[in-house]
Amino acid sequence: HPGYEERMRLMKFPKSARLLKSSDFDRVMKQRQSASDGFVVMYAAPNEVGTTRLGLIVSRKCGNAVLRNSWKRGIREAFRLTYDELPIGYDLVLLPRRSAAPIVSKLKSSLPTLANRLEKRFAEKKPQDAVDRR
Repeated sequence: HPGYEERMRLMKFPKSARLLKSSDFDRVMKQRQSASDGFVVMYAAPNEVGTTRLGLIVSRKCGNAVLRNSWKRGIREAFRLTYDELPIGYDLVLLPRRSAAPIVSKLKSSLPTLANRLEKRFAEKKPQDAVDRR
């Protein structure tokens, strides 16, 4: 994972750690592998950037503006605090569950668990793809 300077830069959650373009979101949703728990649904896809990036989809179904913003802040904070535990080179898109509340401590345990589960699925999928191409 990144050195000290990179970690300090990520403490601020820079644009380089975010999914901003709709084409990036579309790519993740097209290749999507998903994992979920009681708090969030996570979609993931490998990227060519070499860092892990986060995208959020928080619809009005999650609640009013105050609750939606609380979700966004909570997920960003959990991502920032658990960045070193996440697999490298993936774009992650998170959708909060309607029935859950945005509790940062729960999200901090949820994000690495879901991301590592998805990384294993991509690792299992790669050898099979190589066999299919022959």
